[in-house]
Amino acid sequence: MSITENYQKIRKEVPEEVTIIIAAKTRTKDEISEAIVAGATEIGENYVQEAEEMYNSLGGSAKKVRWHMIGHLQKNKINKALQIFDVIQTVDSYKKAQAIDKRVEAAGKSVIPVYIEINIGSELSKSGIKPDYDVIENLIKKISGLKHLTVEGLMTMGPRFGNPEDSRPYFRKTKEIFERLKTLELPNVNLKTLSMGMSNSYKVAIKEGSNMVRLGTVIFGERR
Repeated sequence: MSITENYQKIRKEVPEEVTIIIAAKTRTKDEISEAIVAGATEIGENYVQEAEEMYNSLGGSAKKVRWHMIGHLQKNKINKALQIFDVIQTVDSYKKAQAIDKRVEAAGKSVIPVYIEINIGSELSKSGIKPDYDVIENLIKKISGLKHLTVEGLMTMGPRFGNPEDSRPYFRKTKEIFERLKTLELPNVNLKTLSMGMSNSYKVAIKEGSNMVRLGTVIFGERR
């Protein structure tokens, strides 16, 4: 099946309220262009430099979609990231939130939506805040005092398993944290997005409450 057929098939299968992010890592301009023509509205990039190259190569098409930073954001890349991305999904410390906040106005924006990245499996190889509710709540409370950020969601990778069913308890735990945090009444906090689930696990993630999935392989095929 073509990229167009894959995207449109999944878009029909996935509930309407679930946002599909096209994971663009290592993909070509032609592949991303086809996905946009097929109806994709959100693009996710892991690296700022790749995002900049893709954004520029797409020309007018780049402005038809929202851009999500879904990889680790280095401090020295924040200025460039803010020129491209509409959402930063990988905030995992107050220090990083402050660094972004200081640079938003210089990027010509008044505010940038961010998600808190949770390392739900407590994996040493992955970034993200540890899955301790009190720690996460404290971080959100501190970020709520920053002028140029709005906390709009949680994001998690979750441990990668061959059997997607093995991811279920991790997604369930993230959803429980999400629901507790939604009861907070704080300025600049409007938790509405739970970004979890990728090509091998998105169906399980959706059943466990995800309303945003990040898909690459099931749209484009295996990476070359």
